[in-house]
Amino acid sequence: MRPRILIIDDEESIRFTFESFLSDEDYEVVTARDYAEALERIYKTDFDLIFADIILGENTGIDILQEVKKKNLNCPVIMITGYPNLETVSDALRLGAFDYLTKPVLQETLLHAARIALKHKALRDEKEKYHSNLEAIFRSVKDAIITVDKGLVVVAINKAAGSICGFSREAIGKKFNSLKTACDGGCYKALAETIEKKQQVEKYRLECQNKNHPRQVVSVTASPLLDSQGKFSGAVLVVRDETRLADLERNLGERKQFHNIIGQSEKIQKIYSLIEDLADIQTTVLITGESGTGKELVAEALHYRGERRNKSLVKVNCSALSENLLESELFGHIKGAFTGAVQDKIGRFQKADGGTILLDEIGDISPAIQLKLLRVIQEKEFERVGDSTPLRVDVRIIASTNQNLAGRVKRGDFREDLYYRLKVVEITLPPLRERREDIPLLVDYFLEKFNKKLNKEITAISWDVQTVFMDYIWSGNIRELEHTLEHAFVLCRQNTITVDHLPPEFKSFIETKTSSLKNRRGNEPQTIIQALEKTGWNKARAARLLGIDRKTLYRKIEEHKILKDKI
Repeated sequence: MRPRILIIDDEESIRFTFESFLSDEDYEVVTARDYAEALERIYKTDFDLIFADIILGENTGIDILQEVKKKNLNCPVIMITGYPNLETVSDALRLGAFDYLTKPVLQETLLHAARIALKHKALRDEKEKYHSNLEAIFRSVKDAIITVDKGLVVVAINKAAGSICGFSREAIGKKFNSLKTACDGGCYKALAETIEKKQQVEKYRLECQNKNHPRQVVSVTASPLLDSQGKFSGAVLVVRDETRLADLERNLGERKQFHNIIGQSEKIQKIYSLIEDLADIQTTVLITGESGTGKELVAEALHYRGERRNKSLVKVNCSALSENLLESELFGHIKGAFTGAVQDKIGRFQKADGGTILLDEIGDISPAIQLKLLRVIQEKEFERVGDSTPLRVDVRIIASTNQNLAGRVKRGDFREDLYYRLKVVEITLPPLRERREDIPLLVDYFLEKFNKKLNKEITAISWDVQTVFMDYIWSGNIRELEHTLEHAFVLCRQNTITVDHLPPEFKSFIETKTSSLKNRRGNEPQTIIQALEKTGWNKARAARLLGIDRKTLYRKIEEHKILKDKI
């Protein structure tokens, strides 16, 4: 459509001249001789540009400008004056006039002013359209979207942020960390990290502990915002509510991750459920399992899923300190209690007051420390080293060990009463060799982790590596798998990890395995049947256990005519 221009002037000659000049440039021109006629035109027609004389009988062009502003028209107004003065020009520009022209107005001056004003309007229209589209997207997206500037001040939020995060429009203009939220601040941590590092931060299946939605599970992505020149200007936070999906996976027993624990096997599903049952119960928990199975992660999940999540989780490695140092570390000491005690020290139990303490490698503590721990568990009180004044604390105790405590009790190395005080509930973590179907999930997790850490783009492990991983004994469990993949990442210069990138100890294993694979292929039907029986005839899990693709498994089942009813 041709741009539509309104000329307002009480002099007919000027109206005629302007109309002639502008019409020759293919503009659609409408004229008005006074203020009243101008208002009638403005309220009936949308104009792209208005030229208004500063003097219009009893009214002025300033009145026209105010009406345009009142109607909220996206229309530049250029003032025309025969007697310019500083005060009049200042008023016009202050009230939003685009420009002003002094009579007599030359043709080229008029056309140049019209072109500049119309170009400015086109840019404003495009910006408004973009803004409207963005607003529509904001309104329609079901995920919470929150943008902040470099100072973490909220710039914009969408409607979904209200239902998911409890934010209202009043949050705009306030610092994100000053907002009163019902959650534990996981989103703020993601935003702050993005602002600090200017990198995307993702938190998968975050249990946000919203008081209004106690079981709410979200996935969070915080990304840096760049302006049109590529300059960093803040961050955008996207919060996706995955509570229903998490509940469905929980009911189906198919959760792939819980807190920071990775796994989908039946044994891990039972541990997920046990953690949920124990999270808000303040009983003492003993976590057992081989080294590298993830005992610390279970302790973290117990703490952060429970009502103590906003208090401290204090960790103590009991095997790393001597008896005297451990006693001081746990209970604190007063100045002068022993040589080198130059000032009072607060112990870990005091630091954990109101929260949780993790006593890692509890099996290595001496009989004297065992006795003191027994008192803390029974009476919730202790004395600092060198002091006789008892201190009371409210601490949930979680202990972990890779040792057989029951065996140590029989040998007299560990107090039986303390053992049963610690083992009110025991969570036993299976070794990786007993949950091999979780290996592909763990590999994917570590691939993503090391890609970010080492700034690489490795997308997969080769078929041979996957086969080796599924058969390897993994005496170091998940920690050994993690270190193996990190070693491979350092050596790998392509997008797929191959056997050549694995640590040296895998070579001898591969050589031994090669000969056994021949025997295995010779008895392939029986191997497949064993895998199916072990996984309850779940073909997807059986395929992962065998280290083959599910389609390959289906083909081999058909090839060997394996039927569940005939086994």
